[in-house]
Amino acid sequence: MKIHGDERSGNCYKIQLLCALMGINYAWQPVDILQGETHTPDFLARNPNAKVPLLELDDGRCLAESNAILLYLAEGSVLIPADAFERAGMLQWLFFEQYSHEPYIAVARFIALYLGLPETHRATYQSKQAGGHKALKVMETQLSKTPYLVGEQPSVADIALYAYTHVAGDGGFELQGYPALRAWLRRIEALPGYRRMNA
Repeated sequence: MKIHGDERSGNCYKIQLLCALMGINYAWQPVDILQGETHTPDFLARNPNAKVPLLELDDGRCLAESNAILLYLAEGSVLIPADAFERAGMLQWLFFEQYSHEPYIAVARFIALYLGLPETHRATYQSKQAGGHKALKVMETQLSKTPYLVGEQPSVADIALYAYTHVAGDGGFELQGYPALRAWLRRIEALPGYRRMNA
């Protein structure tokens, strides 16, 4: 199986982290998004949405969208709660990550890290700060009650939200005011098989 991705992308790192924790082997296919490599005919044939990560199975089937890939790879594992309500809670956090977290923290990080925070994007960068801190406060509230986002055990939700949260500083989001969140980061980093983001 192949994973097409960008080493600096949090969405791609989610998949790398999950595979590391679960001991899943894969071939990494680097994609340079700034050089337009997601817009080549070959890549578009695999994912018309022109985004990474992209999972390509041995039989040629492809799956896009990072959280969908996480759910597929973790199917049947302890990272997906067996209890229906807890499983729905995990999905709730995945939707939160894509709608309330990633559009602020990941976008601010992209502007700073990938684009070098040009003056033409500074207003957009600044506009992401309030929304990003709102998302971090929501996580802090939950993590002050439970060690992981869905109770006592790590789930796919923790992997999804760890990816961009642990590098939130790249987007200007200081985490000093979030003690429960920082303790959660340390718990994730202590999991057997944990691997760092190469970026």
